Amino acid sequence: MAWPVFTEQPTLVGHRGMGAGVVDGYRENTVHSFLAALTGGIDWVEADVRRTSDDGLFVCHDAALPDGVFLSDITSAAARELGIVRLEELLEALPPSAGVVFDVKSSLADAGRSSATTTAALLARTCARTLGDRPALAQSFDPAALLHMRSALPGLALGLLTWDRFPVGFAVAAAAHLDVQVLAVHVGSLVPGVLTGFAVPPLETILTAVHGADRQLMVWCPSPRRARVLQAAGVDAMVVDDLPRHVKTLARAAR
Repeated sequence: MAWPVFTEQPTLVGHRGMGAGVVDGYRENTVHSFLAALTGGIDWVEADVRRTSDDGLFVCHDAALPDGVFLSDITSAAARELGIVRLEELLEALPPSAGVVFDVKSSLADAGRSSATTTAALLARTCARTLGDRPALAQSFDPAALLHMRSALPGLALGLLTWDRFPVGFAVAAAAHLDVQVLAVHVGSLVPGVLTGFAVPPLETILTAVHGADRQLMVWCPSPRRARVLQAAGVDAMVVDDLPRHVKTLARAAR
């Protein structure tokens, strides 16, 4: 995998396509939403990856479906009947040049499996078979999932994902200890005064630490206003909702 992962500053990544929920009529994690995001002025999208009971990989954020049934408890055929997009179907629909951030969703059902049959390992095999030269990053809240993927597919770039208000100092250190290419933090971890229980260093200090360790910083879910601040500071990538607003806001700021 060529370094750096993100070559434009900042790289905008469409969160579940055009954004979480429904944006401009496009529902998240659908082929139409991903394609609309790519025609809306960006080159990267983010997709949630979960597995079914028969080891199919599907693009779905929540572990449980609206009726309370877990995706990991149903078959691939049942998932398709519900309109959930198969991961390989999405990759076939995307232009070969489109970058994809895979958000690896470890599940409770993975706990009883060997490391070779977890969601992460299944994704590594799918990537080895289908990615070709496509730019890609696999990220997860689960550090062990990243280690599984590194073992199965050493050439795939990896990112540590941390949740809202996670102490950013811990996150920077953990990314270094895991030796991943990208640290992906929620914007809430960067806001001074947010009650994380830990002091938040200045953004410039965080970027210096991340870049000094030869890694990149990706921030997810900033507002358009906050995205302008991140853009000016030199953040490498942002995973954004309401993609059209972000594209317009950052284009105005650049001008």
